[in-house]
Amino acid sequence: MKISQKDIRFLAHGSLAAFGTYFCMYAFRKPFTVATYENLFFIGIDYKIVLIITQVIGYMLSKFIGIKLISELKSKSRLPYLLVMIATAELSLVLFGLVPSPYNIALMLVNGLSLGMVWGVVFSYIEGRKFTEILGVILCSSFIVSSGVVKSAGLMVMNSMGVSELWMPAVTGAFFILPFMGFALLLEKVPPPTGEDKRLRKERLPMSREDRKKVLANFFLPIVILVFFYVCLTAMRDFRDNFSREIWDAVGYENDAAIYTLSEIPIAIIVLLSIALFAFVKNNYKAFISYHFMLIFGAILVGISTLLFQTAIIGPAFWMILVGLGLYTCYVPFNCIFFDRMIATFRIKGNAGYLIYIADAFGYLGSMAVLLYKNFGQSTISWLQFFIEGSYIISVIGCSISIISLFYFRRKYKKDREELENELYMVDI
Repeated sequence: MKISQKDIRFLAHGSLAAFGTYFCMYAFRKPFTVATYENLFFIGIDYKIVLIITQVIGYMLSKFIGIKLISELKSKSRLPYLLVMIATAELSLVLFGLVPSPYNIALMLVNGLSLGMVWGVVFSYIEGRKFTEILGVILCSSFIVSSGVVKSAGLMVMNSMGVSELWMPAVTGAFFILPFMGFALLLEKVPPPTGEDKRLRKERLPMSREDRKKVLANFFLPIVILVFFYVCLTAMRDFRDNFSREIWDAVGYENDAAIYTLSEIPIAIIVLLSIALFAFVKNNYKAFISYHFMLIFGAILVGISTLLFQTAIIGPAFWMILVGLGLYTCYVPFNCIFFDRMIATFRIKGNAGYLIYIADAFGYLGSMAVLLYKNFGQSTISWLQFFIEGSYIISVIGCSISIISLFYFRRKYKKDREELENELYMVDI
């Protein structure tokens, strides 16, 4: 693929705007998870778990709402959506600091509701482009890196500024308000898809209710099994993210603020470079099928690295990096590129946001279920042991479902091609 100076300028503009916007959003979502909230409980449940579950419920509800709103989103509504969402999120964090516990728990629900649709809005600016792989992976790398960075920032706010655990989320978020607004305005200036983009990747259009029903009817089986895999992925990825402090502490990295960032940077770089290379694969079908092999590789890596850690062949830091790499190798494509190529391959009328939000909605439902299961069903197991067991489970599930999906889409593509050739043959006659 030939890259012009105009393409380079577009990539630089779009990458910076998308990465910066979503990176800053995480400062309103994740800093509270670095706090421990020791000696605080609600109806017998650890206070941190209650806060995480409450935020996840809000986030999950936002994803279900987004199945309709994001699929129908028009370009003129995108910037107002972003600004209102982030303002609501910061206000909820300020009130979280003001309202005494346990009454401030409800503010985390509002926080989750306000932030759950940011991803879909940001991705709508960059989907359906010939460089969507590059833009999408850079966007996805933002949540890989930002999660660790904003936790480090939150820990420093508490340690260096003496801010309490209840006020730390609002103070951390306040530092990112102006940067978020700046990146959002830059995102709004990203030029619309060109004629070449529409020809190569299929024009992306708002979807009606009938359009959504048609996609579900035509791809019901793969959507169901892939969403199930994504549910498991989201649960494991969120568990690793939300309880990274407990896991790192358990393997000997107590109070090491830098480890949250340093461990995520190599993951972001490797995932970024690996998936960005697919931008140069013009054949949508070949790229789509290749993503299945990435899913299989990522799932295997999670299981093998955990086995190597348990047998003391690799150390805890290398293990956490490899598990994170495996999880994000699977997780990142589902968040944007996988469904973007699926639409282009089968010429589906609609947008990737619809399929992404179906997966995300059920994904966060699974995340909440795992938290409840850990608290009530496996309360005696340590965070570390629970994470180890979950790593083996996700490895087996991921491999199995990816292989089934691979064979399904190969067969469907071949069948669709044969039907198209028969139709063309009949027209020639």
